[in-house]
Amino acid sequence: MKRVMNALAFLAIILFFSSCTVVRQGEVGVKRTLGKIRPEPLREGVKVFNPFVTRIIKMPTRTTNIEVRLPLPSKEGLTVQSDVSILYRVVGDQAPQIVENLGKNYDQVVILPVFRSAVADVSARYFAKDMHTGQRTAIENSIREQMMSQLKDRGFIVESVLLKSIVLPSGLTKAIEEKLEAEQDSQRMQFVLDKERQEAQRRIIEATGVRDAQKIINEGLTPMLIQFKSIEAFNKLAASSNSKVIITGGGAPLLISPDKVE
Repeated sequence: MKRVMNALAFLAIILFFSSCTVVRQGEVGVKRTLGKIRPEPLREGVKVFNPFVTRIIKMPTRTTNIEVRLPLPSKEGLTVQSDVSILYRVVGDQAPQIVENLGKNYDQVVILPVFRSAVADVSARYFAKDMHTGQRTAIENSIREQMMSQLKDRGFIVESVLLKSIVLPSGLTKAIEEKLEAEQDSQRMQFVLDKERQEAQRRIIEATGVRDAQKIINEGLTPMLIQFKSIEAFNKLAASSNSKVIITGGGAPLLISPDKVE
């Protein structure tokens, strides 16, 4: 009898733990009893259920990343290889409807097909070179918006679509590199020309200043001013202790050293 009681107690313990589950943070639980989905999601915590008729399906509500590598068609008909990250999450309140309508493999059923359709439609509007330049952000946003238009009512939020490791056709890559080199050469030449223009402008301004200064000096050198300056020079020479011979005809003085006079 004691053995039977121990066996029953052990069985009860097994049944108790098998009828409990924990819904963790970043998850919601979906309760299905006899094939019927309960419309309210189960939040975080310990949940007790009847394991014979009920099952609790856990779904992540945190951000999920799907990595896809696929060819992207371009506007000019070329094919661009790219790795793409799709960042999305499940809206917790709509988790029961997702399980009921799409099942647990919703990423394969709806996320990826919608993505492939959107990325093919959007990339075909752009040239291949645009996927390797500043247009990449516009392409990513357009793909995301097109996906959201089809997924938001189904309980999904697409946070970002990121184009990575873009590989252009070899001929196009060479053409882009040559174009970039030509643009850099053009920019360098433009810099040299601008520098030469600035130097020429500086010289013109400098010459104009010299010309204007000379003009002002010439206009200011009147006969009266010259005579006045000569008188000033005579006075300074007269005050000097050095011997000298001064020859003047009333104009500018001519100074001769005594050792030069024979």
